[in-house]
Amino acid sequence: EVQLVESGGGLVQAGGSLRLSCAASGFTFDQYAIGWFRQAPGQEREGVSCISSSGSDITYYADSVKGRFTITRDNARNTVYLQMNTLKPEDTAIYTCAAVKSILCSPIPLYDFWGRGTQVTVSS
Repeated sequence: EVQLVESGGGLVQAGGSLRLSCAASGFTFDQYAIGWFRQAPGQEREGVSCISSSGSDITYYADSVKGRFTITRDNARNTVYLQMNTLKPEDTAIYTCAAVKSILCSPIPLYDFWGRGTQVTVSS
């Protein structure tokens, strides 16, 4: 059974930090690029960050989070992390991880597996 399970969300004040985890199972994790996406109420889903499949160190960050968020992966644990620092109210959203069988990140329609998401709420 393929699973992507997010954890680490919660409520924080502006300027605070959270670390999200995406635990994967049921597929060859190291062959997949992993992306983090978010969707705020009333808005469409947007890409936040992505990391290439194992064997390389290629990452992507949306302009809105560059310098604040860091994505990493631990293939031994089948887990991808998103360290979120200096959080802003605009970061409030449901954060979802997804996997695509590709070396590099891909457009949203190409992702193979999706998690259910974890809520991040940043208060002012």
